[in-house]
Amino acid sequence: MRAMVLDKPGQPLQPRDVPKPRPGRDQLLVRISACAVCRTDLHVVDGELPDPKLPLIPGHQIVGYVEEIGRQANSKFAIGDRVGIPWLGWTDGQCAYCRSGRENLCDNARFTGYTIDGGYAEFTVADSRYCFHLPEGYDDIAIAPLLCAGLIGFRSYRKTGNAQRLGIYGFGNAAHLIAQIALHEGRELFVFTRPGDTKTQQSAKALGAKWAGDSDEMPPERLDAAIIFASVGPLVPAALRALAKGGIVVCGGIHMTDIPSFPYADLWEERVITSVANLTRRDGQEFLQLAPRVPVQTTTETFQLEQANIALDRFRSGELDGTAVLTIAE
Repeated sequence: MRAMVLDKPGQPLQPRDVPKPRPGRDQLLVRISACAVCRTDLHVVDGELPDPKLPLIPGHQIVGYVEEIGRQANSKFAIGDRVGIPWLGWTDGQCAYCRSGRENLCDNARFTGYTIDGGYAEFTVADSRYCFHLPEGYDDIAIAPLLCAGLIGFRSYRKTGNAQRLGIYGFGNAAHLIAQIALHEGRELFVFTRPGDTKTQQSAKALGAKWAGDSDEMPPERLDAAIIFASVGPLVPAALRALAKGGIVVCGGIHMTDIPSFPYADLWEERVITSVANLTRRDGQEFLQLAPRVPVQTTTETFQLEQANIALDRFRSGELDGTAVLTIAE
């Protein structure tokens, strides 16, 4: 089968003809239709996440169709079913985190497109217990970004509780999806972008944001919560300064540059900083039920499988107009 392979971080992906995988006893063999490109893919390819499986097929926002079922795979799937394959690929089910409903923190977890091969290929295998049925109303390309930008964004959003005034720092793919849910639920949205990025600020206002401005500005009202999607550590103290008493800053990325020091007074009065790690299957089930009811809309730009390096380069340089999605033509 055709695949785009990472041999060493910091190098371009290589087009290869590799053996078609066979499903293990708990796995599905999935013929891939589309795979969205995530910022985490960039972190893996650029060497910002340690110890990836090498050689590696990246990609963890996978939409495809079941072609073969392992002998002990989850019976909820049948040949021909459309499935989504997310970042969380396997957990041990035995550790203290798994037993306490926090499988996203499993010490032995495996991750699609990082420690197990992912979706920049014609086929993949995935543990059936970690795959999702996908809702109707979305085609394969449109739904692919929901499988990470949507899921991780949703987990980040849930951590803000009942915050009425919500700030979002970095208005990329995940932010755009979660903003739609926040507005649907009646939250007031305040969007922060790179200084001078008036185009994105106007886009946020058109979506329904109450205010949009530069990340070094203070909002017109104190925030009850802020989510940081940009992987920029100095945004943490900036967001803290924008919070009302008892507010929370949620760091929604898997990687972030160093956070600079800040005065304790900015944290005092029961403000909180927290991070989001991975996702649980429950997150996925709840989000995929909610998304069609909003409905959450995605904006995409398509690339052929062999154009994966072009998609990554354009993502890295901020030149995409939507989520890059690799389409896998037979």
